Amino acid sequence: MKKLLLTSVALAASMAFAGIAGAADIKIGVAGPITGPNAAFGAQLKNGVDQAVEDINAAGGILGNKLAMSVGDDVSDPKQGVSVANKFVGDGVKFVIGHFNSGVTMPASEVYAENGIIEITPSATNPKVTERGLPNIFRTCGRDDQQGKVWADYVISGPGKGKKVAVVHDKTTYGQGLADAAKGYMTAAGLKEVLYEGVNTGDKDYSALVSKIKASGAEILMWGGLHTEGGLIIRQLRDQGSTIQMMSGDGITDNEFGTIGGPGVVGTLMTFGPEPRDNPAAQAVVAKYKAKSIDPAGYTLYSYAGVEILKQAAEEAKSLDAKKVEDVMHSGKVFHTVLGDISYDKKGDRTNIDYVWYTWKKGDDGKITFFQNK
Repeated sequence: MKKLLLTSVALAASMAFAGIAGAADIKIGVAGPITGPNAAFGAQLKNGVDQAVEDINAAGGILGNKLAMSVGDDVSDPKQGVSVANKFVGDGVKFVIGHFNSGVTMPASEVYAENGIIEITPSATNPKVTERGLPNIFRTCGRDDQQGKVWADYVISGPGKGKKVAVVHDKTTYGQGLADAAKGYMTAAGLKEVLYEGVNTGDKDYSALVSKIKASGAEILMWGGLHTEGGLIIRQLRDQGSTIQMMSGDGITDNEFGTIGGPGVVGTLMTFGPEPRDNPAAQAVVAKYKAKSIDPAGYTLYSYAGVEILKQAAEEAKSLDAKKVEDVMHSGKVFHTVLGDISYDKKGDRTNIDYVWYTWKKGDDGKITFFQNK
């Protein structure tokens, strides 16, 4: 029986949907924050799926069937995410790329699991996403426990060794999960942070936090959260004369971080997977985006890869049946994608993911963006 978790009134109030190519046989949903403060990331997910659908349909579709894309706006809110999931169920969606936030992905994935829908998230990195025993959830990104270890290693034995560390997060499943992962590895190595604080998403004034950071004497700020709050925090730190080194993760992989934070973000360190736009397997697709004046940054190609994986798994299974496609995905089969080769373990995690360092710099065009460290 299909599980409908919200009333029709709440459902109607929380949805923003757009159908594309409605005559197609296979419905694929893309879900994320299409509006709201994280809309830049929703655009990345949508752009990734849109181009993948276009390319796959041009090549004959999946098992001879064309794809049709539906877009669900969850506004980075768990309740809205459940609404999106239920709407996808009602519309007959078979596959979903999304959601963006870990805290939205998990409740939505339960609706998908109960209704035989496969979900691939390009960006939800909290370990619990794949630790709940659901057969239908996969990701093209890595996990916070992997990313957090890279942060910790930087201050335990890397260039940040011996420096005082402040750990600040946004109290979300993603942000606090990442910060706590790094903190846990530091604690295990005998390193104690000089400040540990949580802030509220949506806040604008971080003067109290800035004062605490300055008073702590911290030389490195580990920020577990997204680009909006992170940009405001670094801007206000710089306004108060702080030269602290900010270190953050994949939650700031959009140029809006530089727009919000201003010139003070230059020098910020960031962890993310190896730059997908530089992958040889992605060059033909990157050229298509550039021809449309779209920069396939951040999670754009992670989303594109998710659709590639679904196509290859369905064709290997010779079926669109969720159980058969899931079995192929869990089998260890290697999928060839714009991110390179990807295979999955039994939980739905990638067996081959690395996090690398980036630095925010001013490019040759004068714009501030992130560059992978050489």
